[in-house]
Amino acid sequence: MEAVARLNNCPTSPRKMRLIVDLIRGKKVEEALHILRFNNQKESAPRVEKLLLSAIANWGQKNEGLRPEESELFVKTVFVDSGAMLKRVLPAPQGRAHRIRKRSNHVTLIVDSKVANKAEVASTTEA
Repeated sequence: MEAVARLNNCPTSPRKMRLIVDLIRGKKVEEALHILRFNNQKESAPRVEKLLLSAIANWGQKNEGLRPEESELFVKTVFVDSGAMLKRVLPAPQGRAHRIRKRSNHVTLIVDSKVANKAEVASTTEA
């Protein structure tokens, strides 16, 4: 059974967030957490790490009695959409103005278990 976690209106540009998200797509949860924890150069890594921990907790709420360590959790899907854009104006030479677009994004992360999928497949083939 899969679990979803969402991060809305994160004040980072979607392009910068996708760099981090691409590193963890399809990886095991433990490996993804290590990648995010030790990626200090990127500002968005701690936010995605917190989101991944939230997805693991959501999975634990849905699957009571199962432990995440034994269930071989992996990052099934993760994607970044652009969010609201704040538009600002910066003074420029000769009375002109330059527009600044402060971008934000929405991140959706889905975690799934390989062990639970095997059990579901086995039960459907028997029936």
